[in-house]
Amino acid sequence: MSGMQVVIVTPESTVLDRKAEFVAVPLIDGEIGILVGHSPMIGRMGFGELRVREGDDSTRYYVDGGFVQVADNVVSVLTGSAMPVSRLNATEIRNRLTAAESKTGSATGSEAALLQQAISRAKTQLRILEKA
Repeated sequence: MSGMQVVIVTPESTVLDRKAEFVAVPLIDGEIGILVGHSPMIGRMGFGELRVREGDDSTRYYVDGGFVQVADNVVSVLTGSAMPVSRLNATEIRNRLTAAESKTGSATGSEAALLQQAISRAKTQLRILEKA
């Protein structure tokens, strides 16, 4: 087989279904690169950048956690959210980051944990945009 199939699925839709020669996936403990013939695996994804490359064509997505499965040259990504990096809006992200940071001083317990998670996601999205 000359390539592998990459499928990204969210609860709302199939975001991507195409051939690729390389996929980089953000796992909870780092990033993994997947080439044709990769051994079967299942991994838990963190939030971050997912890259798909076929020849000179490269597509980048921001994914919000989930799971990845590799089997028989098919990379299946199940995630709560996947957005092309080109659709990320730096101004909106900075506004969300500022709002979350302003609330952290008065937050406690689970609210504080959710705010820290929102801050980490926003900072990750901004880093991805800076690389673009």
